[in-house]
Amino acid sequence: MAERDNRGGRGRGRDRDETPEFADRLVAINRVSKTVKGGKRFGFAALVVVGDQKGRVGFGKGKAKEVPEAIRKATEQAKRQMIRVPLRDGRTLHHDVNGRHGAGRVVMRTAPEGTGIIAGGPMRAVFEMLGVKDVVSKSIGSQNPYNMIRATLDGLQQESSPRSVAQRRGKKVADILPKRDEAPAQSTQVAEEA
Repeated sequence: MAERDNRGGRGRGRDRDETPEFADRLVAINRVSKTVKGGKRFGFAALVVVGDQKGRVGFGKGKAKEVPEAIRKATEQAKRQMIRVPLRDGRTLHHDVNGRHGAGRVVMRTAPEGTGIIAGGPMRAVFEMLGVKDVVSKSIGSQNPYNMIRATLDGLQQESSPRSVAQRRGKKVADILPKRDEAPAQSTQVAEEA
């Protein structure tokens, strides 16, 4: 008996420890009905975005007869499907990206400090849970929250940091990034020649 408690307790304890580090956001809740012989049976479908606000995010959907149970199922699924996204200075994207899923298309652009999150509904939830503070984004096409979130995550998975690109190409980070000191020097030489 004690042995079974140890096995079962190990997984539950881990979930309890993880819960505080993740924030979750309920994006959409739908009432769905199933027509049966005696009438209609109502249930609820929940769409939840979960993240640690430090570069990890995931989404999940859950269905149940009651709203709290649907949200719990969606949250558990979101925690299992989390992805890691590299952020520049912990506040914005490294480069502009496009994401697609079905008819949903999104454009996400890096932004200077102080811009804030310029995004609509479901995309805003993803950025807030991810920990992005400055981003400009636009949803083109499908306004369905499921498609918008999937398109956003598709774009975020294409995001890569200079460090990962340098590692993949076998170079140093300094070789990949543009030189900041040379740009002003070149412009002054051009001005002197003119």
